Amino acid sequence: MEIMRHFRYLITCLLLLMAIVVSAQNTNMHTRHKVEKSETVFGIAKKYGITIEDLINANPEMKKQGYELKKDDTLNIPYPKGKGPQTTNAPASANQPAPQPQQSAKQPAATGAQPITTTVSGRKNVKVGVMLPLHDNDGDGRRMVEYYRGLLPDINNTLKEQGAADCDIIFGPLYTKMVKPLADFCAKNNTMMVIPFSISGNDVENYSNIFQVYQSPDDFDQQTIKNFIQWFNNYHVVIIDCEDENSGKGGFTSKLRAQLDNYAIKYSLTSLKTNEKSFAKAFSLSQQNVVILNTEHSPSLNTTLAKLNVLTQKNADIAVSLFGYKEWLMYTKVYLDYYYKYDAYIPTYFYYNENSADTKWVERNYRNWFEKEMNAEALPRFALTGFDHACFFIGGFSQFGSGFNGGKGQMTYKPVQTPLRFRNAGKGHKNVNFMFVHYKPDHTIESVNY
Repeated sequence: MEIMRHFRYLITCLLLLMAIVVSAQNTNMHTRHKVEKSETVFGIAKKYGITIEDLINANPEMKKQGYELKKDDTLNIPYPKGKGPQTTNAPASANQPAPQPQQSAKQPAATGAQPITTTVSGRKNVKVGVMLPLHDNDGDGRRMVEYYRGLLPDINNTLKEQGAADCDIIFGPLYTKMVKPLADFCAKNNTMMVIPFSISGNDVENYSNIFQVYQSPDDFDQQTIKNFIQWFNNYHVVIIDCEDENSGKGGFTSKLRAQLDNYAIKYSLTSLKTNEKSFAKAFSLSQQNVVILNTEHSPSLNTTLAKLNVLTQKNADIAVSLFGYKEWLMYTKVYLDYYYKYDAYIPTYFYYNENSADTKWVERNYRNWFEKEMNAEALPRFALTGFDHACFFIGGFSQFGSGFNGGKGQMTYKPVQTPLRFRNAGKGHKNVNFMFVHYKPDHTIESVNY
């Protein structure tokens, strides 16, 4: 099996990044670090070439329930293993395979659920199950294989009743009809259950062990509107009717208008078919304008940009920001200069930054591990999503055990592409991560996180 052939390379690299260590901790202090704004435990450890466990063991207050890294905190930084005085335990080399968990004589199947066992130094093993279709028969299977590769493919046995019962975390399922049976199984065996992809129903409200990553369109729209009202309450809102019968955004703009009315925020309505003079009347000369389309499709975006070009060329006093949709991230290479020009904000729950050093690191190693590129047509990238999920949930469980809730105070990992943050939803936990990706006129990009 392909995953098994590349096991040694993959487990070695991922263990280094995720602070899964195989030698004793060295607690000799090397220096002190003052925490800067936006720094994370993961980033600080990476900066000094140490593991997260090394950093936590050198700073015992980080082990306390609800600990949160704050600006201006001062942290003890230990020497990396193999360096500094009194070092007696040699680290595992990046050129040597990490010790592998004991495997059965049977090879794992290419489909079905696979258990993963990973050890974090100083803490209990974390046993992970993946209940997703892993095959090459259709798009679903191929996408799930890519997601799974990003998780942590340390495969022991094909998932069986006994193996599944021993799991600390199970990722899956993919299909709604399997959620309740798996939730019952996980509840019975005190197993954390992570639902990574789209499902229907509200089982998360009835099971305390469920972490639902997927955000329904209604939930995401509510968050978008709430944050829009907070961010743009001093802007003049211009809603453009694109008359796109195939768009699914008409409901969003209708709900947005209702909330604008509720908060007494003025807005104008116009159309892509209106003439130049009438189009200009929809815009304010004294306020910053924020433009919203009632479609996500690129032909209407293209027409809008052309009309905005004419408008701003003839009316230098009109200032425009553009408010988009996460689907527009697919058009970035085509419209990037326009996103910068019109100060675009895109609401999303992920951001693929091809220029990020962390993104390049994972993509380079994915290429080495599996001898192929990630699917460049998919956004978000499934392997990066899987990698982020692995670091977040496995790292969180290894540090906080059954007390892990995925909340703001328990986030010690800087995501590559897919941030996560959970709140209680009934008994279970729902992902409420939300951000604006802001393309600024100075040709920089910022992420405004909520």
